Amino acid sequence: MAPDASLLGLAGKKVLIIGGGQGMGEATARHVSRAGADVALVDLVAERAEAVAAMVRANGTRAVTVVGDVLQDAEIPRIVAEAEAGLGGIDAMVSIVGAAAWGSLLETSAEGWDQQMALNLRYFFLTAKAVAQGMIQRGSGGVILGIASVDGQRASPMRGAYGAAKAGLISLVQTMAVEWAPHGIRANAIAPGHIVTPRLYDTPHRQDAYGSSLIPLRRRGTIEEIGKAALFLVSDLASYVNGTVLDVDGGQLAANLFPQGLPGANG
Repeated sequence: MAPDASLLGLAGKKVLIIGGGQGMGEATARHVSRAGADVALVDLVAERAEAVAAMVRANGTRAVTVVGDVLQDAEIPRIVAEAEAGLGGIDAMVSIVGAAAWGSLLETSAEGWDQQMALNLRYFFLTAKAVAQGMIQRGSGGVILGIASVDGQRASPMRGAYGAAKAGLISLVQTMAVEWAPHGIRANAIAPGHIVTPRLYDTPHRQDAYGSSLIPLRRRGTIEEIGKAALFLVSDLASYVNGTVLDVDGGQLAANLFPQGLPGANG
C-alpha cells in the first residue's frame, strides 16, 4: 500500500501560533508546515517571526506574521483579525507564550501573582475565545491547543503562582472542550516537563540535575518533541482527542519526583 499523504489532514489548513518566533513555537511552525498547513506567526519581535516565516515558506506553504503583544488585552482582537485576514480564516490555534517566576509563596506579592496569571492564563483565555468565536461564525470547527506544564498537575515548590496558572489552564481547556465541542472545536493541552529552550538552554548542571535524577529517560526534552506533539494534536490523527492533557515529560510525572531549591526548574 502506498503511503497516505493525507493521514494528518493538514494540507491547506490554517494554523495560528501565538509565540511563533522561537522555541516551541518555531518547532511547531516547521512541523505543521511540513504537513501542508499555512501558518500565522505572532511574536513581539518582527525579525524573529519573519525568520520562522521564511522556514515555513521553504516548506512550500504560506506564512504571515503578526507583531503584537497578547498580554495587552486591547491588542488581542487586532492580532486575531490580522491572522484571520492573512490566512483567510483559522483552523487551529497553538499558544506557546508563558514563563515561570521563581520564589516561594511567602515571597510572592499580589502583583507577582497577577503577573503570572496574565502571562500564563489570562491571555490564553482571551485569545482562544476570540479565535473560537471566528470558528463558530464560519461554522468551520477547529482546534485550540494550549501549553500547560507538569507543574499544573502536582505541587510546584518555588513557583507556586506558575503552577496554579497552569492548573487553571488545564481546567480551562477541559471546559472549552465541553462547551465548544457542539461547534466542532476540540481543545487540548500539552504539559511539557524539562525542555531545552532559548530561555532555559542546556548546561552541564541542568542536564545533570534534571536529566540524571528526575527524568526516567535521563535527559531533558527538546522543542522538536513539543512541536511533534502539537502536530499530532492539531492533526486528524487526534480527531477524537478532546479535553486531554498530553504529558511530554520523559516519564517525570510517572516517577513522581520534583526538584526543590533548583532555580529555573519549571516545566
